[in-house]
Amino acid sequence: MKQPSLLFCIVMDIIGYATYSIPVLGEIGDALWAPVSAIIFYISFGGWKGGFGAIFNFVEEILPGTDFIPSFTIMWLVQRAARKKIATSV
Repeated sequence: MKQPSLLFCIVMDIIGYATYSIPVLGEIGDALWAPVSAIIFYISFGGWKGGFGAIFNFVEEILPGTDFIPSFTIMWLVQRAARKKIATSV
């Protein structure tokens, strides 16, 4: 499966953080954004890591005060490290 670009992941994290920056409306935005973000996360990364990450992403987006966690970018780094490990062990 093709990994999403780092730019895509950063943009997704910025969108998630943007809802946090709007007082009062931010929590409503989070309620709407959390399921959408989780679905995009799963589609982007797939497999069991994508499923686990989608659940984590949903919880992170829906809980107040946790929007600052860059879950898409963290998963991109995890996937990149795993690919590098595989490439160096061959």
